[in-house]
Amino acid sequence: MNRRGPAVEPREIMQEGKAGLRITWGDGEICRYAAPALRRACPCAQCVNEWTGQRILKTENVSDQLTIADLEIVGRYALNFNWSDGHTTGIYSFRYLRGLCEQEQTP
Repeated sequence: MNRRGPAVEPREIMQEGKAGLRITWGDGEICRYAAPALRRACPCAQCVNEWTGQRILKTENVSDQLTIADLEIVGRYALNFNWSDGHTTGIYSFRYLRGLCEQEQTP
């Protein structure tokens, strides 16, 4: 049984220019992400303390000019980005990406 459901299954993943990403989800929701915001939200152990969950990465250290150098699908559950600042270790699950989008839409 697939517990992820259609909301967290991407139908289409498209890079928009060098600094944008658009995901169309299985339920038809379209989310747009800016590279600097995604990089600041990196969930990897270099950016977030694994024990406390506290963010280590200082958001002001991520340039507003940051771009996506490359991106890869990881299995059937996540994306991995190669950022223009050289960072490559973050694995962004589809559930995490959908949650980021929903946070942006909440007033």
